[in-house]
Amino acid sequence: MKNDFERKIERLERERIIKSKLTKIKDSDLFETVEEVFDARTIMALYNLMNKGVIKKIFGVVAAGKEARVYWAESPKGEDLAVKIFLVSTAEFRRGIMKYIDGDPRFKKVRKDRRYIIQLWCSKEYKNLTTAYANGIRVPKPVDREENVLVMEFINLPGQRGVPAPLLKDYPPLNPEKAYSIIENYIIKLYKQAKLVHADLSEYNIMHRNGEYIIIDWGSAVHIEHPNAKNFLLRDIKIIFGYFRKMGVDTADPEDFLEKLLE
Repeated sequence: MKNDFERKIERLERERIIKSKLTKIKDSDLFETVEEVFDARTIMALYNLMNKGVIKKIFGVVAAGKEARVYWAESPKGEDLAVKIFLVSTAEFRRGIMKYIDGDPRFKKVRKDRRYIIQLWCSKEYKNLTTAYANGIRVPKPVDREENVLVMEFINLPGQRGVPAPLLKDYPPLNPEKAYSIIENYIIKLYKQAKLVHADLSEYNIMHRNGEYIIIDWGSAVHIEHPNAKNFLLRDIKIIFGYFRKMGVDTADPEDFLEKLLE
């Protein structure tokens, strides 16, 4: 068993290695912009993704919120990527997300320290994206994750690199009935096949690109065995159906739709 002195030497050596790598990274052309969101462990996560051949270069921020920032990036093959970096310093965010983690059978014995929770949330979004994508729901294709960094497909405007497609709330569908049918089918497939509930579905979390509807922000999605899954599902249905009713679509009754979905 190592004594305190040996542990201190190991810690100092790890810090020396990290500082050496950080200097090399910051002197490289990986970053076009380096912000305060890039703490030491976040930069190390990006360094690992670069070494794995996932990321070649990171450009500017395309979306910023209290809990995360999304950057436009490029793969070694020249493909556009979205790099979502969760802010580990946001205590309010950590408190707000626990209701989507506690009770999910996929996540047991959850530690309560802040960084672990944020890493778990990042991992949760990656797993949810992977499951939804595998079951035919249109989501940004997941690419990789490391620590608090999630890498996925960049949903851009056609012919516009680094410019994200608009949200449904800002770019309503020309054919609301067709859009409603598509998203309604996604809700069904998500529950029946993927065994998930998005739990934060609205016109604010759906991107619209020329009649294509891409559901984003999957961190909150829970397994259907989560104790609040049905409540989350009903809320999703009410919000989405309400949005399309305002556009004149003759939607199903949310309670009836839920009852049939749960049969």
